[in-house]
Amino acid sequence: MAYRKVLEYLNSFADYEKNLNYSYKETLKLARIEGFLSAIGNPQDFLRVIHVAGTKGKGSTCAFTAYILREAGFRVGLYTSPHLHDFRERIRILKPLLPARKRQAGDFEGMISQSGLTSLVKELKPAIEKYNRNSKYGELSFFEVYTAVAFLYFKRMNVDFAVLETGMGGKLDATNAADSLVCGITPISYEHTQKLGKTLAKISREKSGIIKKKGTVVISARQGKEARQIIHKRCKRFQAKLYEVGRQINYSGPGINFTVGGLRGVYKNLRINLPGTHQIANAALAVGLVECLSSRGFNVASPAIRRGLYNASWPGRCEVISKDPLVVLDGCQNLASATALRSAVKSSFRYRKLILVLGISDDKDIAGICRMLNPLADKVILTRANTPRAAGVQKLLSYFKRSPYLTQSVKEAKLLAEKIAHKDDLILVTGSLFVVGEYRYA
Repeated sequence: MAYRKVLEYLNSFADYEKNLNYSYKETLKLARIEGFLSAIGNPQDFLRVIHVAGTKGKGSTCAFTAYILREAGFRVGLYTSPHLHDFRERIRILKPLLPARKRQAGDFEGMISQSGLTSLVKELKPAIEKYNRNSKYGELSFFEVYTAVAFLYFKRMNVDFAVLETGMGGKLDATNAADSLVCGITPISYEHTQKLGKTLAKISREKSGIIKKKGTVVISARQGKEARQIIHKRCKRFQAKLYEVGRQINYSGPGINFTVGGLRGVYKNLRINLPGTHQIANAALAVGLVECLSSRGFNVASPAIRRGLYNASWPGRCEVISKDPLVVLDGCQNLASATALRSAVKSSFRYRKLILVLGISDDKDIAGICRMLNPLADKVILTRANTPRAAGVQKLLSYFKRSPYLTQSVKEAKLLAEKIAHKDDLILVTGSLFVVGEYRYA
């Protein structure tokens, strides 16, 4: 089975990241992935899992956590979604760096090799097809198959920890088939309201569904009143120990250096390479997550926390890919993310004019994102990613009073942005992660 055939096979499964025309609670069945995992020996039961849910900052928090643990000498599996360019970005292993070994080159260090992915899919294919023929819950989705691949790969590679980012929601997410040592909840805001619910309370119930085991340790970011109440209620139900950023965990900043007052110590003069105050908050959450591992017998020293935060890389999230002109990429997919991005751009970058390249998925808060980002821009280029989820540029146009440029592909938008930008301008590429990924590799 060649790698090209593996990609074709994976793409043959229903992909609910690209096609949102489905009923959330009727389609997503945790029992389906649990049944399949049981059929292949429950590889997730062999993993020490750190599980992160929330609306914004999940991926960054997972990256910070994984890099800290790697700097502490652990072998860390990292499972995130979606990918920017290559399926393999989702499944990574960060290995401890020996003094004589240089850091691995590339944007997504340690991602599963083509041969490794091919071998696992080839091995699992008979089990997948047998399960799908007999499943009373319907056929496995792309995300479920890929999650199973990740669990098996992490088990086979004998990782010390597996850091898992939920896909959409949490309660019904395929990653929730694994039990966790510690759970993290990033800030919860309005997202996927057609699927998760139109109130923050309903969304929070889905996100906090990863808290499901008696005695779980939970670290939560600062939350609004509704979300906080739901998380507290869930923790009480499962007798989970809850620690919160802004209460037991604090940070001071922003600035070149910042301080985190954690559960086990105060960490001063910390630095990260991801711009924005919101990333400092994500870093504080990650510090809390690794500190909680001490109750399980794993102690992470201050130098590892410092190095891990500084070395953490998370492509496509406030990422600078060029400086002449300045080009910044960020997957900003709801009003809260747009607000954080606007603040980060204004505080972190200096430029003459800002050229906004914007494309948004049709199910997002288009009005809110456009309203927040429009005042930043001197020129606007509207575009759409190559996915059925993308909103048409005419739909975006109605939110801009000035006359933006209209393009029908990200490649066209990139060529136009490069043509009209001066060397001291900033090109901000944002909205959908699909747009960010296409722009980055166009």
